Amino acid sequence: MANILFYSALSLIWLMLLYHMFLMQGGYRHFKTYERVITKWERKMDHLPTVSVFIPAHNEEMVISQTLKAMARLHYPKDKLDIIVINDNSSDQTGEIAQGFAEKHPFIRVIETSTPNRGIGKSSALNEALAQSDGEIIVVYDADNTPERMAVWHLVMGLLNDPLAGAMVGKFRVSNAERTWLTRFINIETICFQWMAQAGRWNWFKVATIPGTNFAIHRHIMEQLGGWDVKALAEDTELTVRVYDLGYYIRFFPAAITWEQEPETLGVWWKQRTRWARGNQYVVIKFLTQFFKLKRKRIIFDLFYFFFTYFLFFFGVIISNMLFVVNLFYDLHLQIGNVALILWGLAFLLFVAEVAIALSIERTEMTRKNFLYILLMYFTYSQMWILLVMYSLFLEIKRVLLGQEVTWYKTERFSEKKVEGN
Repeated sequence: MANILFYSALSLIWLMLLYHMFLMQGGYRHFKTYERVITKWERKMDHLPTVSVFIPAHNEEMVISQTLKAMARLHYPKDKLDIIVINDNSSDQTGEIAQGFAEKHPFIRVIETSTPNRGIGKSSALNEALAQSDGEIIVVYDADNTPERMAVWHLVMGLLNDPLAGAMVGKFRVSNAERTWLTRFINIETICFQWMAQAGRWNWFKVATIPGTNFAIHRHIMEQLGGWDVKALAEDTELTVRVYDLGYYIRFFPAAITWEQEPETLGVWWKQRTRWARGNQYVVIKFLTQFFKLKRKRIIFDLFYFFFTYFLFFFGVIISNMLFVVNLFYDLHLQIGNVALILWGLAFLLFVAEVAIALSIERTEMTRKNFLYILLMYFTYSQMWILLVMYSLFLEIKRVLLGQEVTWYKTERFSEKKVEGN
């Protein structure tokens, strides 16, 4: 029995590694080709739509000033730009700082959330802004984001030129990547997500996931969907499935770049990633139980990917680790021998190769120091994710069984001295 479990776990791990190498190849292909359409697309930028930029903000006084400085520099006609800071029940100086920018820039304004949207979470704040705006295209940025000058222009360009795209997704980078050992790991993780999960899936399957920031979507789509799901901790993933179910796809267009702050301490990282994991688990369960109601079956492939990632894959890793540890103290008669050690070694090398290729795309990132972090990442940061997913699944099961309300966690911010990447 132990041998069956071990080889099943090993098969799951290898299946995921090979799939990510396949995605990495697609991501590299997209990197080499995505800019080819820009010259053609720019010719159709004569009649620009109005754009509403939503910035949900709850106690963001540390970062909101840098964010609004970046917003003020955006390359887009200001008479067609409506930047909305959604001050959601803040108890600090967020509202006052944002209001100061609004007084200097007529295209920036501040709104306050009201009942029933007040102080509940990001989805509710976004729904408030949806009701108080009229831009033809909606763009969302988190309050710690400093988009590059052309970011909104490129997002709008993509939507205007690709009629099948219900939403356009840009690339995000880490502004505080060199601050701590943790932010270095997160920076590597972020780059891999951009070029494997986003670019790779788009290249092979025309599938991408709406992130929480740096994306644009048609207003008529959001109104047709009835806004954001206030029960979803991962409101971006949940919205992704519903957009695909309408018959659109979501395009990854890395020309639109924003820089965002990442957690600098383990406590903040744990709380943020737990929310992400629970949110994705919620989405998987919600839509897999509605399998036969989904009109567009393409997104089912992606739901099974999330199911594999947050359930089967981590289950395989956990079983493999447990068997290995138990076998150190008690002979389980595992018939694995040297073959298993070779497979484990090859899996590690494949992991390193995948991550190294992803970092090589961002030319400034493939340094000796980052390569050392890649080698350490497999044994440290990746293992932390295993514990986190187990903990998240426990919390989500507990919430469902006890009928608890969803509690939103707002990521703690850290002060930054300058706007990166601009």
